Amino acid sequence: MWKTVARHLLSRAAAPRTADPAVVKSLRERVGASRLGRSLAIRHVPAGSCNACELELRATQNLVHDLTQYGLSFTPSPRHADILLVTGVAGKNMREALLQARAAMPEPVLVVAVGDCAVDGGVFKGSPAISGGTDSVLPVDLLISGCPPSPAQIVQGLLSLIEANEFPARAVTPRREVS
Repeated sequence: MWKTVARHLLSRAAAPRTADPAVVKSLRERVGASRLGRSLAIRHVPAGSCNACELELRATQNLVHDLTQYGLSFTPSPRHADILLVTGVAGKNMREALLQARAAMPEPVLVVAVGDCAVDGGVFKGSPAISGGTDSVLPVDLLISGCPPSPAQIVQGLLSLIEANEFPARAVTPRREVS
């Protein structure tokens, strides 16, 4: 753990991130709102993290990465969510909260573990206070490693997961004209 702390303290600040227009265009073409037929909602559950992954998740919503342009958005309610996104070490005290959030979500549900801690426990691996990675509590569909992963990695991971799992379109009720 001290190696990681020292590496972060002694390293230089990262260069500012900018989105590559070619990558954004290809992602829009591959997974566009017209292909999905609807937007997908993400329920984020922090299961005992240091908040670094949460900061990167919030950066996916800024003007540079703009997760909403791909039809993805965060929701506070698991009942409206299609994707359960977990960050943190999956502490034993958070086990029940993860299971309840998953049980409240309608099928089909995709589970995503973001960050080294959610993948396998990270620097806390082997601690008696944690269960391990998210897969020790729930079956995981996508692992996005990194401490923390960049917003671009998170966006590309989510889009590749959606592309691999074709979601069926929900029935859309037609709008009525109000006179």
